[in-house]
Amino acid sequence: MADPLSDRDEVAAAMRLIEREAEEYLGSLDDAPARAPGEPTLDDALPEQGVGSLRALSELMAVSVESAVRSSGPRYFHFVTGGVTPAALGADWLTSTLDQMAYNWTASALASRLEQISTGWLKEMFGLPREWSAAITSGTTIANFVGLAAGRRWFGLQHGVDVDADGLWGVPPVPVFASGYLHASAVKALGMLGLGRDKAQILTRDSEGRIDLIGLRAALSSLGGKPAIVIATAGDVNTGDFDPLREMSQLAREHGAWLHVDGAFGLFAALSPLTRHLVDGVELADSVAVDGHKWLNVPYDTGFVFVRDAGLHAGPFSSGAAYLGKEAMARPVFGNLVPEMSRRARALPVWATLRAYGRDGYRAMVERHLELAQRVASQVDDAPDLERLAEVPLNVVCFRFRPPGLPEAELDELNRRLGAMVLDDGRVYFGTTEYAGKVAFRPAIVNWRTTEKDVDLIVEVVRELGAKLLATAPGR
Repeated sequence: MADPLSDRDEVAAAMRLIEREAEEYLGSLDDAPARAPGEPTLDDALPEQGVGSLRALSELMAVSVESAVRSSGPRYFHFVTGGVTPAALGADWLTSTLDQMAYNWTASALASRLEQISTGWLKEMFGLPREWSAAITSGTTIANFVGLAAGRRWFGLQHGVDVDADGLWGVPPVPVFASGYLHASAVKALGMLGLGRDKAQILTRDSEGRIDLIGLRAALSSLGGKPAIVIATAGDVNTGDFDPLREMSQLAREHGAWLHVDGAFGLFAALSPLTRHLVDGVELADSVAVDGHKWLNVPYDTGFVFVRDAGLHAGPFSSGAAYLGKEAMARPVFGNLVPEMSRRARALPVWATLRAYGRDGYRAMVERHLELAQRVASQVDDAPDLERLAEVPLNVVCFRFRPPGLPEAELDELNRRLGAMVLDDGRVYFGTTEYAGKVAFRPAIVNWRTTEKDVDLIVEVVRELGAKLLATAPGR
C-alpha cells in the first residue's frame, strides 16, 4: 500500500469493520474479566510497505480485544475511572469523523458553541455561578493547572507584577496551603507553574489527612494580609472524604487568599440531596477543577475548569497571531483558556451525554453508586478477615485484608501481595494505596454499567485470594 489516497475506497469498509468488532466487544463487556490475560504482542519494526487499512485495523482489533484492560466495563474500580455512556460513545465516534479543531469560532463554530452550552449546563449542575469562566480540558491535572495558573496570575498582580508577561522575577514565593488530601495532580500543577512541588504546607489534624482549620487560620494570619493560595479537595481518592469547603472559603476570603477546589470526582456530590452538603460552599471558591472521564462517564480524556474571574482565567493562556483572526468578546476563544491551542472537540460527547440523560439521569446514577458503595462497606464489615479503615461518605470503600491472629507488622506486605494477585486475577480491578500509614484497597464505583452483581465480587475475590495467599505462606 502506497499513498493513503489509494485507500480512499476502503473508508466505508473500515468503518463497518470497526463497528462490527466494537459491537462484539461491547456486547461481552458486562461479563468479561476486567483485565485480559497476557501482554500485547506487536511488531515494533516500522514497515516499509503498508498493509492497507482493513488489514491494519484487523490486526489492531485482534490485539486490542486480546490485551486491553476493560476500563470501560462495570468491574473496573481502579483510579476512580468511569466508562462511556452510549450517547457519549456515539458522539465520540462522531467527533473523530468531523475532526473539528476547537480553538475558536472561526476554527469551528460547532465545537465552540457546544463547549459554551456544555460548560454552562455543568455550572448549573454543580451549583456554580453562571457568570464564571469555563473551559474543557484533558482532565483534572490540566484543570488544576489552569485554575492554579489563574491563582498565580492573581498573586502576581497583588504584588504589581504581570507574571505571564514578565515572569516570576521580583515576585516572592507563593505560600500554598492544603490538607493531607492534596492530590498528586495538584502537586504536579504547582511544579509546572514554577511554584514548587514541595512548597505546599500540609496542615492536618489527624493521621487521615483532615484539614487543621485552626492551623490554616494561624498560617494565613501570620502572613499579615499578604496573598496566598489555598487548595481544597472535594473527594479524597482514598476515602471519598471532603475538605470543609465553606469553612476554607470563608478563611480564604477573610485573609485575602485564593481558594482552588480540586473536585475531580467529588463535585458530582452536588447532584444528590443525599450528598449535596459535602460541596456546600464550592460557589465561594475562586477556581474549581473536575474530571469528565470519571463520574460523567465520557471518554478519556476530558476535564473541566471553572474560574470566577474571566480576566484572570484568560491571562496565562491568551495568544494571538495574524492568521488567527480577532474574535468578538461575546464569543470566547476556548483555546485561550487552556494550554492547548490545537484542541479536540471534546464538547460533542459531553453535550450528547448531558442531553441524553439530563440532571435526573445523572442523579439516579450517582445515587445508585452511593448505594452500591454502602453495600460493599456492609460486606466488608460483616467479613471476619476484612477491616474497613474509613467512613464511606461517597463512592470509595477503603479497607484491608486482616485475618484474625496475624500481627500488625505483617499486614502491609500481605496486602501488597494480595493487591498484586487481585490485579493479575482480573475478575475485578483495583490496586492498593496507603491510608493512615496502612496498605489498603480503595475500589471506587463510578461506572454507569456497574450493578450489584459486579460490586459483590469485590469482597468475594479479595477473601478468596487472601485465603489462598495465607495457605501458601511459609509456616502456615
